[in-house]
Amino acid sequence: MAGNSALESASKLGDLLAQLPLNQANQWSDIERTAQSLANDLRSKNAEQQTALGQTLLPQTLTSLLKSATSDVQSSGSTCKPAIFELLRVAANLCMDHDDNRGVLLDAGFPQSVVGLLEGYAEPVKPAQQEALPISIPDLKIVKTAIGFLLNASVGYDAVKDRLVSLEAAMTILKLSSAIYPVGAWQRYDPTSEKDSTEDPAEKWSLRSTLASWSWRAIEEIRGGDEDDGLYGPDALPLLVSQLRAFIPPYPEPPSIFSTPSARRSLVQTDYDIYEQICGLIESLCLDVEDVRLSLARGLTFPDGEHGGVACLSELLTFVEKGDYPPYWSSESAGERSAKEKGFDLGKGALVKAIVEVAGEEKNTDMLWDDSEAEKPGGEFVNRMVGWIRAHKSLKETNRDDLIICATLSLGNICRRDAHSTAIVGPPISLGPDLAALLEPDTDIKVKHGVIGLLKHLAQSQGNRAALGQAGIIQKLAASQIWGEKADMVEIVQVAAIGVAKHMCNGDIENTFSLVLPPEDSPLRQILELVKRSDSIATKSEGTRVLVNAVKSLWSTDPKSLDEEKVKKREAAMKAVVTEPCVSALARLIGRSKRYPTLINEGVVALSLISTHPNGGTLVLDSLLNPLPAENIRTTSQPLSAVSATEASPVTGPRRALDMLITVLRDNHPNVPAEVRSNVCALLGHLGRKGVVAESRTIDLQRMEDSTRELIEGLARAEGPSNPKVVAAAKRALEAWQQ
Repeated sequence: MAGNSALESASKLGDLLAQLPLNQANQWSDIERTAQSLANDLRSKNAEQQTALGQTLLPQTLTSLLKSATSDVQSSGSTCKPAIFELLRVAANLCMDHDDNRGVLLDAGFPQSVVGLLEGYAEPVKPAQQEALPISIPDLKIVKTAIGFLLNASVGYDAVKDRLVSLEAAMTILKLSSAIYPVGAWQRYDPTSEKDSTEDPAEKWSLRSTLASWSWRAIEEIRGGDEDDGLYGPDALPLLVSQLRAFIPPYPEPPSIFSTPSARRSLVQTDYDIYEQICGLIESLCLDVEDVRLSLARGLTFPDGEHGGVACLSELLTFVEKGDYPPYWSSESAGERSAKEKGFDLGKGALVKAIVEVAGEEKNTDMLWDDSEAEKPGGEFVNRMVGWIRAHKSLKETNRDDLIICATLSLGNICRRDAHSTAIVGPPISLGPDLAALLEPDTDIKVKHGVIGLLKHLAQSQGNRAALGQAGIIQKLAASQIWGEKADMVEIVQVAAIGVAKHMCNGDIENTFSLVLPPEDSPLRQILELVKRSDSIATKSEGTRVLVNAVKSLWSTDPKSLDEEKVKKREAAMKAVVTEPCVSALARLIGRSKRYPTLINEGVVALSLISTHPNGGTLVLDSLLNPLPAENIRTTSQPLSAVSATEASPVTGPRRALDMLITVLRDNHPNVPAEVRSNVCALLGHLGRKGVVAESRTIDLQRMEDSTRELIEGLARAEGPSNPKVVAAAKRALEAWQQ
């Protein structure tokens, strides 16, 4: 019977459609009653009935009636609204879990008409309005049911999704949802503001809340995932960001209608659910859409022109800094409250990632850095990041790891240019001591990651190294235990910390003293111990390059330019690196770097310098002749900055470092620069000079010369393709051996 009744109702709707031109009295009431009966019949799941109805003219009838009702609303007021509501119910139930009916409704143009209906409701919406849009209960029911239909029609059905995407339905739904149910607006609800005092406020807010929930489900369905789908661009930012204001204290006292936990429970949950969606969407847009990243940066300076007066990036920063758990969460059960607080923190974390991505957009660098205001060095964005670091460097007291992480990662992205980097370290900002204060043993590793990453950028600027040294950065890195065994699980942070030390010691004698002295408990010793126990080629090789830079700085500094105290420090530091552990580390660098001639060259140069020190020559000779220890090296290590990213990490190497030098001399491959072979000849030649190696080691020295003489003689004769520098270096090596 229900099936016959439904078919009869569908047929009657067709008749009523045909009679519309007659403009009879109560025609929309008849349509309402007939559609209501049909919608009620369709609530019972009956696939055969759905199929039968879909094969009739019902989809076309519904579309035509909806179009007529929508146009008649303008002239006849609210007469058509109940009919529109019921027609939407029919369509929503007709396509529930039924792909064939989704298809025929799409062919009939019904989803397109529904989007047009929603666009009419969205037209008066102002961006980022905080008060709920005044709207009657009949209209709320229409909008809610229209969105429900789009949700039903698009679930798992790509043809409808694609059409909704082309119609920009997701943006229309977002505009309506954010206006009809601004997050937290129920807290400021004033019953006297209602135009129709006969409407039940509780029912109205329940409809608003349900509408918002369905809206985000529909948005999620249309998006079909987290990837960039082009649904949203910069225009969506004010609608999304403004919703976060509801979570920034102070919180208003809820109106009496929502004064009890039970009365506001569904609203509180809806607020939280929307919060999660908004944070995730903002993060996704910043990760995937360049226009969004650029727009956020522009809007910091020009909010009126960019986001309709909403300073979106500034509001994101304010929320990350000041947003807090609403006080009414305290009335929830312990489990629910804990879950919400965790989700709230995760949402903030997503927004931190979004802010960092905006700062990481290369095209935003000039927009986010602004020197126009002397009282805000670096501009609004930089000033706030610096302020966060200064205000919360005592993390035990403030417990704001999130702000430190956001600030350090963002500044690290902005300070890739030398001018910006030096401005951060130099006055008036002078951030070095504040960053040093954050390097404590018990500082969370995520904070260390941000701080050390920023320091690595800053240390690359030569003009910053002295100031960073005066801030005690190298000593603080060592004291933070980042190179200790407990931190081995965060290799990326350890390597970044190594990079800080490497850059700071490059051409800076004072920082080299800090690295090497005192030798019994120095930062260098920590790094070399890490190098020995690590199975990562990045850690091993980058750690040894710190030693290379230290050696270069010590030997290249003219002692005549130093005062007496520093001369003694230099001598002590040189003595500290002219040791078996140091020369062995350099020999291992040479031995494992077959594919990386640049690293071989660095090891050779450092050994050459060490060999000029008393007793240095003998240590260097031993390091070249002694068997290299077997090293377990992971093949998944990231490539080093010194080598091609396409090179694989070697897992096997020569028996001795000398064998690698022999390979370099023999290999005339263009990948091996002539400079490397020249430096190898210079090292071997110097070791053969009288007095460089202890006389007791004559036999070992002879072994070295015998192993390499034929190759060096061949290079000196310029046999085959040759380089003048290599020829000259080979000749000098042979001359040194003959002395």
